[in-house]
Amino acid sequence: MKTKQRFSDLTAMSADQLQDELLKLKKEQFNLRFQRATGQLESTDRVRVVRRDIARVKTLQQQKLAEAPKV
Repeated sequence: MKTKQRFSDLTAMSADQLQDELLKLKKEQFNLRFQRATGQLESTDRVRVVRRDIARVKTLQQQKLAEAPKV
């Protein structure tokens, strides 16, 4: 249920908003990796969720790029 809701939110975003979301997720992924390396990570499942969200955003970006009219 939660991933469907997240996916519908992402599909409503524009290309610029998706790029901003991707940047935000990559920063979060970096911080989570850093926390895991220093032994401070409490929520290990968040790493997987962020990684999958990054894949969703990249997939949507490619779909929007393919749908864009070619000049």
